[in-house]
Amino acid sequence: MLSTLNILTAEPWEDYELIDAGGFEKLERFGPYITIRPEPQAIWDKTLSDKEWLQKAHVKFVGLSSSSGKWDKLKSMPDNWTIHYPFSEGKKIAFNLAMTKFKHVGIFPEQRVNWDFIYQKTNELKKKYEVLPVLNLFAYTGGSSLAAKAAGADVYHVDAIKQVVSWANRNMQSSGLTDIRWVVEDAVKFVKRELRRGRKYRGIILDPPAFGHGPDGENWKLESMINDLLKDVFQILEPEDSYLVLNTYSLGLSALVAKNLVEQNISKINNVNTLCDAGEICIQSTAGPVLPLGIYVRLG
Repeated sequence: MLSTLNILTAEPWEDYELIDAGGFEKLERFGPYITIRPEPQAIWDKTLSDKEWLQKAHVKFVGLSSSSGKWDKLKSMPDNWTIHYPFSEGKKIAFNLAMTKFKHVGIFPEQRVNWDFIYQKTNELKKKYEVLPVLNLFAYTGGSSLAAKAAGADVYHVDAIKQVVSWANRNMQSSGLTDIRWVVEDAVKFVKRELRRGRKYRGIILDPPAFGHGPDGENWKLESMINDLLKDVFQILEPEDSYLVLNTYSLGLSALVAKNLVEQNISKINNVNTLCDAGEICIQSTAGPVLPLGIYVRLG
């Protein structure tokens, strides 16, 4: 089992760059367009001046409440645009971006480190298994689903919000992929049903929010519910030749807590896998600061 915690640093790519972070904000480039968004982890000072930020940015998110806000355009730019993420073999996946009232634009760029892991592990397993079911829970706009599908997996994409699943479907089509299985359902309910059916998966990906609601009003609270969910998840994960990715962005949960959860649940079912690694996920900014953006545990 793993004895140390690691830091995975996501580097920029052609269509994405974290330019600077500080003063509880981040300055990012998505394709040709530059945004200013809130970032609670960036408690230090900005490296670049406020004037430089505003000169560079096309749009800035302004919070109107704790959960929503608006975008102020500083320069001309479209409301919707597309960027791509390349894999090592020349394959690309596409993300259709938009400015939502929740400050998100439809992609979490730091997850490139997990997309690469999912793509690599799926490719390895496809050499042994013709059918390779992979389950993506709390799947959002589908970056991990697209990575698994691009490598040949039979992907089940589960999210409680219908509009987000439709967004993921558009990303699949823009990526030139087909046949991802879309499921609009509460993740906890879906896993319990799969457990009753006796289904097994070669890969399971979880990116749960700190708080959330299912399509029928089901409540989700990470700290009180993730342990029970993992107990069920490990019963539908193949004990051999499989992988798991747990990722979360919660200021109240440490990487050590997530590591303990996964290790304990593995030992209970005598899973033969060992932990690949666990720790923090960060993005390196061009200006200098490294911005922490979540924790992860990976098995496989």
